[in-house]
Amino acid sequence: MEDTLKILVVDDDEIDRMAVRRALNQSGISTAITEATTCAEALARLAVDIFDCTFVDYGLPDRNGLDLVKCACALNVQHPLVVLTGQGDERIAVELMKAGATDYMPKSQISPANLAQVMRNAMRIDRAEREIIETSEQLKRNNELLVRQNRDLEQQRDQIELQNLQREDFISHLTHDLRTPLVAANMMYKLFEQEAFCPLSPEMHNALDAMYRSNQNLLELVNTMLEVNRYESGHKQLTVTQCDLWDIMQAVVEELQPLARYKSIDLNLTSEHPEPQSLKILGDCLEIRRALTNLVGNALKFTDVGSVQLKLGLCPASEEDRTNINGWVAVDVADTGLGMSPEEQAIMFQRFRTGKHRQAGSGLGLHLVARIITEHAGTISVTSEPGRGSLFKVRLPAKV
Repeated sequence: MEDTLKILVVDDDEIDRMAVRRALNQSGISTAITEATTCAEALARLAVDIFDCTFVDYGLPDRNGLDLVKCACALNVQHPLVVLTGQGDERIAVELMKAGATDYMPKSQISPANLAQVMRNAMRIDRAEREIIETSEQLKRNNELLVRQNRDLEQQRDQIELQNLQREDFISHLTHDLRTPLVAANMMYKLFEQEAFCPLSPEMHNALDAMYRSNQNLLELVNTMLEVNRYESGHKQLTVTQCDLWDIMQAVVEELQPLARYKSIDLNLTSEHPEPQSLKILGDCLEIRRALTNLVGNALKFTDVGSVQLKLGLCPASEEDRTNINGWVAVDVADTGLGMSPEEQAIMFQRFRTGKHRQAGSGLGLHLVARIITEHAGTISVTSEPGRGSLFKVRLPAKV
């Protein structure tokens, strides 16, 4: 104890106060002693001064030591109270400790060593009790803070859920309301194309074809929005069956071959596997076809010269995957288009992230592709360089 301790000694007997002073001075502890002879004088001191420890005589002229301890606690005194008495009554000791005294010591045992030990123990106990109280109060404050934060988080979560429900409801109604007139416009186009109302000139047929293509593009966008919303809301139901990837890829190439010929682009399908018909997966065949159609269609859209190459293969499973799958069915889509910067590649599968190309669409097509592949426990990645085309790699768990 290097610091000087402020000690209050409360005793109406000068000889007893002298004995306490002598014991403290001889204990080796640096102290500054203040004395009081009555309970009232002691309480007045405690009300204005801060002490490190108080020694109280049990028998005071105006009130006893028990009353002083109770009054000191009422004043919220934050230091040890040690009661000294000429009687070693255990009952009195119990009452004093219950009232708030830190320790109890008969005057007959006062000595430098005993007094120093009692004071050290009392201060150590007092510090421990205060630390417990402070810790408890801090825990209480932390708990109250956590309760408030949890309440705020629950309110935010409820608000987000409400907003999500409103968004889903809005998109559902919007796509439904948009699809209805678009489908009706397609039916009307077919009637005009068949010249059901009147003969049409070649110029009018060309104009109708342009209107039809625009209408189809808009209908495709609406359908994509609807599918994305179903996936993100968790309402998409997959019809899982055994899917033949080779058949699906052949159908995609056949469907998009007219567009490739129109743009004078080579669209080819090859297999690295000797038996491509054996490469099958478990999944929703229509959704897998939708994903590959979007992927190949996107490649054709952004390729002006050259080719789009589809390749089917089988990749072995890694050591950690081998216990769950028999390998990965690999679908690669490579084009000789404009390519992409690293910045564009980093965000291209995010919703509504559009590229810088003049033909860039809504930013939903590749996002939907990624959602479909992910729902089938697969992966999709891209490598690309500006001006050198892109390579999309789809990996799906094989059912061999």
